[in-house]
Amino acid sequence: MAHATKSGYASKAAARGIQQAGLWAGPRRHVLDLDDFTRAEIDEVLLNADGMKEVLGRGVRKTPALRGKSVVTVFYEASTRTRVSFEQAGKILGADVINVTADASSVKKGESLLNTVRTLEAMQIDALVIRHPHSGAPYFVAAHLDTSVINAGDGTHAHPTQALLDIYTIERMRGKLSGKKIAIIGDILYSRVARSNMIGMRKMGADVVVSGPPTLLPPGFKPGTVVPEGQPFEGIRVAARVEEAIEGADVVMVLRIQRERQDAGHLPSLREYSREYGVNVARVKLAKPDALLMHPGPMNEGVEISSEVAHGPQSVIEDQVTNGVAVRMAVLYMLCARARNGGS
Repeated sequence: MAHATKSGYASKAAARGIQQAGLWAGPRRHVLDLDDFTRAEIDEVLLNADGMKEVLGRGVRKTPALRGKSVVTVFYEASTRTRVSFEQAGKILGADVINVTADASSVKKGESLLNTVRTLEAMQIDALVIRHPHSGAPYFVAAHLDTSVINAGDGTHAHPTQALLDIYTIERMRGKLSGKKIAIIGDILYSRVARSNMIGMRKMGADVVVSGPPTLLPPGFKPGTVVPEGQPFEGIRVAARVEEAIEGADVVMVLRIQRERQDAGHLPSLREYSREYGVNVARVKLAKPDALLMHPGPMNEGVEISSEVAHGPQSVIEDQVTNGVAVRMAVLYMLCARARNGGS
């Protein structure tokens, strides 16, 4: 972890309290997607996640870095990994973390999203982590609050912290993304994970190739072509066949097939999808011998991914979960330490 030690963060600063490192004095207020992140900013998140991961490796996983800060998570959709990892990240940093679900809040009584978050802000919170089924909801919230807002997934639009933890996992296991082939397989059209990863990974210099049923590709994604310059996701390659996408890949990222897509007519059957696009042992062999196998979860084993691959030697799915806590610790610290360090 030489690169982290060089900044004094991963060893000395972490040992005497992360808040003394003096990092994250920049002006960022929110994390809504990666489209407004610079490459240097993403690198900074990854670097600081190294220090956070060192904290996770201690016998006592606790630091007073955010003591006295309050973090509220508001989830209008079900979640395990994202919600729990944000909760764990905040508590390890010493913050008070309060979890709110729509089913157990005044939303059930008809309270609007705006009134709900304004009520929470009135309680003097420092960060609001929100997941919402409507694309753009976190942007709407951020426009009306002074509190820092973190997008934990909005509709089919974005999931920035998932993309950051995916980038972190790849770079710490296989080095810089620049020049690496990343194959993303599955439901590209509706996947907020795919969208944030395509943006973030292209910014980091990766060659991103996608493959999926034509009915589950975004507008402008034509099999056998490259998304042209000037269009959203420019430079993304669209493979005509899943084997073409995986061949020679450094990373194979499999996306969850949402079963409701079959009901909507996007897929003839899950069995046919598995046969044509499912990532199995034979298809993984087309990638590089040391290729990483990733999945954002939850998995439909036997549909988009076989059990042998999901739990095989190339799978880093559990590492993604562990790294997600470290990355979310870095993001929370970036935003909650802003006022103390003089950011706007």
